[in-house]
Amino acid sequence: MSEKRPAPAYQEYAATMLANMNFRAISLEERGLLYTLRLECWENKSLPRDTTVLSKVLGQPVSESALKAIQPFFKYEDNAITSPELDNYQLSLDERKEKQRKGGQKGAKVTNSRTNNSPSTKAASTPRVSRRGSGESLVKSKPEKQSQNQRCEEPFSYRDDIGIDPLDSELYKPASECDRCAGEGCGWCAGKP
Repeated sequence: MSEKRPAPAYQEYAATMLANMNFRAISLEERGLLYTLRLECWENKSLPRDTTVLSKVLGQPVSESALKAIQPFFKYEDNAITSPELDNYQLSLDERKEKQRKGGQKGAKVTNSRTNNSPSTKAASTPRVSRRGSGESLVKSKPEKQSQNQRCEEPFSYRDDIGIDPLDSELYKPASECDRCAGEGCGWCAGKP
């Protein structure tokens, strides 16, 4: 479905166009015609060569001299104007899309062959890569697990097996065991219960 749609845009570097001597030599009016024709060629692939018909298509009068001024950017064949640069760009995008499509198919085959060669389970018989449009959900349900935000209703105590809170034992050591003053009586060990 989406593989058939043409690319919606083309990339162009401003510096490349501004450095082009053919672009710099044309008037602002001719530059406007140039870009209008490029946009039309991107969208419609070609335009009529006849200035009368082209003027009707664009909704603005187009002179033969203006077309001649922008001729280096286009290919004038029979009754059509095309842009070889944009045609080549579109072709390169199409080739890239085709390579990506083939690579995706190859990767899916590898993934599905690994799954099919695993021990016989129900999951092994079905491909891991789902098919678009099959109606299958890509979201897998997970088993219920307790939320981290739920309150634990069981009684809890910080005290160890013999009933001593480790924080209390650390804060209120006897003065002789005090790490700060070695029993000389600092404010830290003096606050024992």
